[in-house]
Formats: sequence, structure tokens, C-alpha cells
Amino acid sequence: MRAVLTRVTSASVAIGGEVVGQIGKGFLILLGVGPEDTEKECRYLAEKALGLRIFEDENGKMNLGLDAISGEVLVVSQFTLY
Repeated sequence: MRAVLTRVTSASVAIGGEVVGQIGKGFLILLGVGPEDTEKECRYLAEKALGLRIFEDENGKMNLGLDAISGEVLVVSQFTLY
């Protein structure tokens, strides 16, 4: 399993010019999954992402997690990562 996570103010994914998913502030995750990847690895990755504190607090320090900012997550299948 490979993932690229980026902090975004907004993100969307379009197929054939039609938006099929979009979020506001949160995480955009490009995810590549292989045939040997298990649910256990998926849960680990999800928990790790949700535990990241990479959003700025009132003092400008990266100290807030996704839950503290009521952030959203957009996961995009990205088999080329694998």
C-alpha cells in the first residue's frame, strides 16, 4: 500500500468533466493498493492519517489534527503509485 497525503484548503476530482467528489479543508490522499494489502494495513494507514497534527493553531504552529478543524478527507485511487 502506498499513499501520498497532502493538506488542502479544498480539493475535487472530476471524471469526464463532471465533479464526482469534493471537499473543503482537510486531506487529499492518493492511494495505491496492491493485491497483498490487507484490511489491517488499511486501518493502520487510516489511523495514522487521522492522528497527524499538521494544521495551524491560533499561534501559527502546526498543532491541530483533522478532527480539531472539522476537516474532510478525499481519497483518490492512484494505482500508478504502486
